[in-house]
Amino acid sequence: MNRLIATSIFLATSSGPIAAQQMGYGESEFINSCAPCHGVRGKGDGRLATELQTAPSDLSLLSERNGDEFPYQLVIAIIDGRHIVPGHGEREMPVWGREFLDSDQSTFGATGGEAVTQERIHQLAEYIQTQQR
Repeated sequence: MNRLIATSIFLATSSGPIAAQQMGYGESEFINSCAPCHGVRGKGDGRLATELQTAPSDLSLLSERNGDEFPYQLVIAIIDGRHIVPGHGEREMPVWGREFLDSDQSTFGATGGEAVTQERIHQLAEYIQTQQR
């Protein structure tokens, strides 16, 4: 299943298509999944930030910290759980790839669910890229 079809299927059947259409899916996913800890603008100042053992990263500085290049593949790996962030300790940050995949596979089956999950993660990473200073 190609990326465009997966996106269309996901947006047409997700529980929040209106919000996704109004603000873009990546932003909508960020608000729902990341902002509670990282803050609405990704600066590490979310409402749950003080509850964590390690303060969440300022995601708006990822490019700056990486020689002014957005570390797209690393961001994907962190979101889907393949890359462990030392500051997360015992992985305080949920493995969103696993979280997304469980719900996506129950809706779209094994193959379709995998494609939709990958698209969700890519759109989330693309939105984080737009937050760079």
